Amino acid sequence: MSKNRPVIITCAVTGAIHTPSMSPHLPITAQEIADAAIGAAEAGAAIVHLHARDPNDGRPSQDPALFAEFLPQIKAASDVVINITTGGAPTMGVEERLQPVMQFKPELASLNMGSMNFGLYEMLNRFTDFKHDWERPYLEESDDRIFRNTFRDITHILNACAENRTRFEIECYDIGHLYTAAHFLERGLLKPPLFIQSVFGLRGGIGGHPEDLAHMRRTADRLFGSDYVWSILGAGRGQIPLATMGLSMGSNARVGLEDSLWDGPGKLAASNADQVRRIRTVIEALGHRVATPDEAREILGLKGRDQVNF
Repeated sequence: MSKNRPVIITCAVTGAIHTPSMSPHLPITAQEIADAAIGAAEAGAAIVHLHARDPNDGRPSQDPALFAEFLPQIKAASDVVINITTGGAPTMGVEERLQPVMQFKPELASLNMGSMNFGLYEMLNRFTDFKHDWERPYLEESDDRIFRNTFRDITHILNACAENRTRFEIECYDIGHLYTAAHFLERGLLKPPLFIQSVFGLRGGIGGHPEDLAHMRRTADRLFGSDYVWSILGAGRGQIPLATMGLSMGSNARVGLEDSLWDGPGKLAASNADQVRRIRTVIEALGHRVATPDEAREILGLKGRDQVNF
């Protein structure tokens, strides 16, 4: 592993896991999402991973009209790579989740590599007071919720995006998801280099033990060889420790309030940019440097910011 290598920081600024009552710093409105993304880019993120929310009550939404309120702002203010979710929220079907990517044709989109239990209910052990009536049921009912992404769903998403030349942040929540990615690579529906985002610590997926991280790396190496770019997403308190372990093994890193609301034990992160700066410190302490957006485009084989529809 070479020193001074360019490391891609992805920042996921709002997501669909946390609810508005959990943190006053979680971006909800279009302006808040735009400001958070631009701030993350200024702090060193090469990629921003974007969801939208209903500005009235903060619930996750895949309404393209909401994305249209912040995508042009971010593009005008920064050359950061814009990554639009196809995951949306676990309560949504595939056609609803796919709408923004189909309309805006981004350089990069996220894609979960399988259906899975997606348990958020344990957050009720920490958070008990909610401002909006949708928040508590959203968490409580996740003990009986499956995030659906069947082989047919994945095939549909890949085929739908092929003409637009959108590439993917391939989110792998367990070892089987790596094998699913290898399956779609073999079928020719995914093209190398794969951008593998290993996700640790979500209830329903692989845990956050160092052995889990090492197992993910060994399996990805065996399946993909040099045809993939690796990144680490640690949920909750595992965000910085797991990213640090991955960085020492050659990975890139994802941070952001989608994945963790925290900036240390019991301390809420004040912004997405703060988390970017924190992981940037680790990257530079390890003797590496932060990749620019254009370096990320080259590493991942992206089509370029002039080829999007916003």
